[in-house]
Amino acid sequence: MAGRHIKELIAAYRDRDDLAFRRATQAIIEEEEAKRHTVLARDLRRLLAGGGGGGVALEAQVLPEPPRDRDSNVPLADVAASSALLNDLVFPPPMTSRLLGIVEEVGHWPALDAAGVPRRNRILLHGPPGCGKTSIAAAIAGELGWPLVTTRIDSLISSYLGETAGNLRSLFDFAASAPCVVLLDEFDSLGKLRDDPTDHGELRRVVNAVLQLIDTYRGPSLVVAATNNPEVLDSAIWRRFDEVIDVPLPDNDQIRILLLRLLRQREDTDAVREAVGRLHGLPYAAVEYAVNGAKRRAVLDGRARPGPTDLAESTAEAVSRPWL
Repeated sequence: MAGRHIKELIAAYRDRDDLAFRRATQAIIEEEEAKRHTVLARDLRRLLAGGGGGGVALEAQVLPEPPRDRDSNVPLADVAASSALLNDLVFPPPMTSRLLGIVEEVGHWPALDAAGVPRRNRILLHGPPGCGKTSIAAAIAGELGWPLVTTRIDSLISSYLGETAGNLRSLFDFAASAPCVVLLDEFDSLGKLRDDPTDHGELRRVVNAVLQLIDTYRGPSLVVAATNNPEVLDSAIWRRFDEVIDVPLPDNDQIRILLLRLLRQREDTDAVREAVGRLHGLPYAAVEYAVNGAKRRAVLDGRARPGPTDLAESTAEAVSRPWL
């Protein structure tokens, strides 16, 4: 363990800086993983996942119960802890800095409130599928040590007239009850254009409810909406969000970095360079699929690590299937 990481931990504990403490711990985890100390790294990740905002102590976190649909009694969201961090993700540096700025701003919310400056707690992520929008929400939750509340669109959208708007209100009331990161995935299902010719009135009521709830939300949580189809969103949706972030496809450098990270190797090889070229234009999910396929081949063949042939074959499989 590097001495500088110990100094960072002690400084974070002294300053009661939860975010700095989590980052120093994450650096230690990555160092131990690089040394193949997998058991220690896994235990540290488990402890880190139990951390909570507002203090440095790594205590087990009691996750709240989400609201339920009144008629079906099905939960409107899934609640989980997250140990992911933004630096775990491979994004363009300006985008990572922008996201980290939003996270760091949370600790200054009281000062912003006192100065009459609005918080940035409503974020819209848009971009192709498989590019990390859900991972961003999980990493923000992990950075803050807050629960990740992922909405269940199947239960949120009720077959009963008027109940969808009621479910949305319950969800936003829940977000106002305690700090958490609320992920409104597949947001286009809730914020579609109100001039849809197939609509018979219920869609307008749902979109109006979404507009009102997002516009008036002032709770202690972060609301993150994500969509693969920004073109179908109602025009009035966009200005309701404090931040609108385009999550792009990875370029070749980002594909290479992710490949090396997932393969746990430092140096480029011919196999990695070939995989980068073949995966160009595909999302991060395709890169993960290729690496997992290579690792699976190695495990099933009784080998500790995948070889060049494993990566080449699994990359071919990744390229052959649809992603976008």
